[in-house]
Amino acid sequence: MSSRRRIDLPRRGPPAAPLRPVPGLPIVRLLPADGPPRLALADLHLGLGGPPHLGDGPPEASGPGMAELLVRTARAESARGIVIAGDVKHPIFGSPAPLRPVIFRFFAELLGAGLDVDVVLGNHDVGLVRDLPREVTVHPSTGAVFDGVGVFHGHRWPSEEVLSSDRLLAGHLHPGYRLAPSDTHPRGKERCWVRVLFPEAAPPRRRTRRLRRPLGREMVVLPAFNPIAGCEALNRRRPGPGRSFLFARFLALGPARAYLLDGTDIGPIPTLSAGPRPGSPRRASPGR
Repeated sequence: MSSRRRIDLPRRGPPAAPLRPVPGLPIVRLLPADGPPRLALADLHLGLGGPPHLGDGPPEASGPGMAELLVRTARAESARGIVIAGDVKHPIFGSPAPLRPVIFRFFAELLGAGLDVDVVLGNHDVGLVRDLPREVTVHPSTGAVFDGVGVFHGHRWPSEEVLSSDRLLAGHLHPGYRLAPSDTHPRGKERCWVRVLFPEAAPPRRRTRRLRRPLGREMVVLPAFNPIAGCEALNRRRPGPGRSFLFARFLALGPARAYLLDGTDIGPIPTLSAGPRPGSPRRASPGR
């Protein structure tokens, strides 16, 4: 009889709730079979674009403005809760004193509307927990599973529980698509959703304890919720340093397509080419 210790291999999690974007908004609905939906979003970046002495951004990107939009959408969708997939605040390390009440009031508005609120920490959320109301549930940056959907921010490798989920949901990439300039988008870049379908994954070897790729069927990358957070033009060049992890380790695993916020399918994202895109500089400049 062999004395070799048995290693239980991770299995794909239970069937996940369908993901349905809210038309016109960078918000997705998690639709479980036995209850009201949750709303998921990413990249609030509270404090972006505001003067240091105020701690908040311009009206369309301010804490009160984004909280009001979320509460209104949650009521229209009869949602029971909000899941934020990272980057609640814009400063990476800590929160300047003027920003702390902005963060607290943002979440107090959601909680006051009767919503459950979950936060998965992102790379900008160092020191965030002390600024939150205690009723907010905080999850580590390795992610969490909601209604069978594995949610993580996208800047680091998620947990095996998340990777084993039937569907994945992430942020961090700020996905966008460069189109012809228009009156509403003079630079031609618009936020978009990204959906990638994973091929059937081979079971991990018994000697390997750590999952090195997702076991599920698909992944959706959320557009940045903050309208002034900028976006990567994924049809023009590879993401710059800091965002290439999510692009290379997940999007490149299968066919990926982009969709505008109104649902328009704008085609595949060329994730597998090794070099710069045609018409792009040889080196991608930092930023967006």
